[in-house]
Amino acid sequence: MKIVFMVLFVCLSSFTTYNATNKYEALSELEIVRLTDHVTEIKSIINSDHKYNTKIAFLVDMKIKSGKNRFFVYDLQNNTILDQGLVAHGSGSETAVRGDLKFSNEPNSNCTSLGRYSVEKSYKGIFGKAFRLNGLDETNNNALKRAIVLHQYSAVPYDEQDYYISNSHGCPMVNEVFFKRLEKVIESSNSKIMMYVYY
Repeated sequence: MKIVFMVLFVCLSSFTTYNATNKYEALSELEIVRLTDHVTEIKSIINSDHKYNTKIAFLVDMKIKSGKNRFFVYDLQNNTILDQGLVAHGSGSETAVRGDLKFSNEPNSNCTSLGRYSVEKSYKGIFGKAFRLNGLDETNNNALKRAIVLHQYSAVPYDEQDYYISNSHGCPMVNEVFFKRLEKVIESSNSKIMMYVYY
């Protein structure tokens, strides 16, 4: 009987490991290069500025279509993707060419802003609990003024789609289930988590 349980445990363990690495394999070579370049940049910043979490970072690749997972929870110590999900971009970022995006830091632009953000304290807003985002670059330093926040929204699907998902007013807007997982990561952190939105 013990042997049966041991075999079952080994099978389940290897299945879990496969799923974790499979998340990384789902990215194209170009997407992996973009991700690792931005991870390297994050690491160099947090090594000199100790107010940021040295274990976890969030990365959002806006080159990936909105129907595909492009919000990544990244383990900076083991260099692996721990979790991923869909995230909306701003309606103002849409162009005449579907999938090609533009970006702005201007108030009332409804655009996504690229750059590094610090995930700040939560508050209750019209979408329920949300986390304020402080823009750390010239490309996103109006984030607090523009009320750009990480929030949940029921219209964002949980599973990947072959079509585009709904847009936000410039906020990184995620599915409610995925938000709950992000919330646990953020609230269990003793230091601020850096989020990098890139294209």
